Amino acid sequence: MEESTQPKKLTTAAGRPIFDNQNSVSAGPRGPLLLQDYFLQEKLAHFNRERIPERVVHAKGSGAYGTFTVTHDITNLSRAQIFSQVGNQCRTFLRFSTVGGEKGSADTERDPRGFALKFYTEGGNWDLVGNNTPVFFVKDPVKFPDFIHTQKREARSNRKSPTMMWDFWSLNPESLHQVTILMSDRGTPYGYRHMHGYGSHTFSLINAQNERVWVKFHFRTEQGVKNFSNEEATQMKAHDADFAQHDLVDAIDNGNFPRWKMFIQTMTQEQAKQFRWNPFDLTKVWPQGEFPLQEVGVLELNEVPVNYHAHVEQAAFAPAHVVDGIGYSPDKMLQGRILSYPDAQRYRLGANYEHLPVNACPYGFSNYQRDGQMALGDNGGPGPNYFPNSFDGPVEDKTVGEPDQELDGLFADRFDRNVGPGDDDHYTQPGNLFRLLDAQAQRNLIDNIVGSMSGIEGPKKDLIMQRQLCHWFRADIRLGMAIAKGLGVDVEMPTQHPQPAEAAV
Repeated sequence: MEESTQPKKLTTAAGRPIFDNQNSVSAGPRGPLLLQDYFLQEKLAHFNRERIPERVVHAKGSGAYGTFTVTHDITNLSRAQIFSQVGNQCRTFLRFSTVGGEKGSADTERDPRGFALKFYTEGGNWDLVGNNTPVFFVKDPVKFPDFIHTQKREARSNRKSPTMMWDFWSLNPESLHQVTILMSDRGTPYGYRHMHGYGSHTFSLINAQNERVWVKFHFRTEQGVKNFSNEEATQMKAHDADFAQHDLVDAIDNGNFPRWKMFIQTMTQEQAKQFRWNPFDLTKVWPQGEFPLQEVGVLELNEVPVNYHAHVEQAAFAPAHVVDGIGYSPDKMLQGRILSYPDAQRYRLGANYEHLPVNACPYGFSNYQRDGQMALGDNGGPGPNYFPNSFDGPVEDKTVGEPDQELDGLFADRFDRNVGPGDDDHYTQPGNLFRLLDAQAQRNLIDNIVGSMSGIEGPKKDLIMQRQLCHWFRADIRLGMAIAKGLGVDVEMPTQHPQPAEAAV
């Protein structure tokens, strides 16, 4: 049957045809409006509710659908269905974002970039929710709200505050690795297509023999790494605040589909016990010389969503969403996100956020969750909403259990995350990163740090600067000297200040 060439008839949300969408019902041509004009009420009421709460972090984002294809066999490491054979393919949705800015901010700001990937697999939806950096600013989730507050607006002036940022970073030496990356040219990537992505956290892989290894996920851009200089990023903010959005959409619309190769690093449980750093510390990397990258597959983005709000704004990701064959780890930041991310989505979108098309598993789901706002579908129909039952409700799958996990201790306490072997070295990896950069990249890093720290102001200015300089000197003496010189600080001053560990108490 041929489709009608006539335009669709305008209706209310309940389906009643609308006669006039230009004029409200009034008592005479110049009289007041009547309460009975329901369509006016519906139209204004919906308009008032068009905005959902923006994400507290990662508010400004872009997204696209694509495919993930397995190219290498890792069945010896994971029994996840997606990895069961080379050539397997699933649909994906990837949302990129800036972290600290509001929804209307520029997407070329100096900021980490979110790299949140949803795999629609036959074994359920798998969310790998990471960044374009392999590390993060803090290692304990109790610090996360405080850190994010320093990236937002100062209470009195309602402005972004370098003083807040550097005060927090100088009091938390664990941030130094991520701050070094942020202040390098990697802090201003050229859009989203030219940056790597990382799962960042340590996860686990479980194979058919119920054996577990620890794993980190990497996505390496095939477009080549490309960054803005600080000056270029600043200019682009004024020229096009949505540069990264335009770059992504235009590339896909023109058939220039961006691609990333997926790699993993693995570490045995015995290697984890012997590793010189805490392998579950989100502020550290696993050196690739010791734990080499193993290729797994290729990710391609090839479809721009037809409606931004329905697909990109309502997309909901959570590290809690893993599938059989992929598990968690004692990574404390991951443990915190397992709780906080689904909770954030329930606040933004409601208890049934996973019913929305962009979030729903295309292979279906079955459980005993019922009711609540926006319960799409048949809400479980006439089936039971309790377990166990005698009425053919969903039953447990005894084949997907995980192996037991050895715990680190028998005593619960608030352990200092920065004390003890493997946890107290905040300087080696940032120093190594600086020494790996070429001369121009080192110069850019120093200039960016000096430019940002120059914004520190107020009665605690000298204290914050000196405390942070102590960290730079400990990472690399040349780096510390160059930053001190750029700030016009006497290079003797940092060495006279209390040690960072003492200052951070």
